[in-house]
Amino acid sequence: MASQNKIPQATAKRLPLYYRFLNNLHLQGKSRVSSKELSEAVKVDSATIRRDFSYFGALGKKGYGYNVEYLLGFFRKTLDQDETTKVALIGVGNLGTAFLHYNFTKNNNTKIEMAFDLDPNKIGTEAGGVKIYSIDEMEDHLTDVQAAILTVPGAVAQNIAERLVASGITGILNFTPARITVPDNVRVHHIDLSVELQSLIYFMKHYPND
Repeated sequence: MASQNKIPQATAKRLPLYYRFLNNLHLQGKSRVSSKELSEAVKVDSATIRRDFSYFGALGKKGYGYNVEYLLGFFRKTLDQDETTKVALIGVGNLGTAFLHYNFTKNNNTKIEMAFDLDPNKIGTEAGGVKIYSIDEMEDHLTDVQAAILTVPGAVAQNIAERLVASGITGILNFTPARITVPDNVRVHHIDLSVELQSLIYFMKHYPND
């Protein structure tokens, strides 16, 4: 297998898409899939799929396609699907509450284990089966958590991020408009919903047929 460090980031981002589709095929009892079928399902051209898969060696046979069960097992290992990543959610507002109720139910290797908020009416309660703790006690509970979802007001995002990093968190999914600064060993993915919506509308207007 190729070293994970040598896989282009664009390829790495597509791996969960492939995994989700293959998992659905497996549940439907399908035993094989062509690159064309994969292409139509995940909206990635066949050449790109073949190139992505080539980083991992010979995964398919010409004229046969790909063995669904083999691919699924392969990507499960590649994506560490056999290990559960514990996640903390910081900020139980409307968006945070929605995350807790959803809690990645279709992806059983990722689970929000705990949540934190300032509101005394929320502290000590549960949402979606996840207990909500005081944000003042955050460091006491993060001992076994690897990643965090940030859904706090933008004004406090940097301060909270620094506390998370000091607690050993190495991945942050940032839903605040703030562009937080972290050390190089910490990965942050910024998701600004208003920017994504503006981008969608722009592409709807200027690239309607793509």
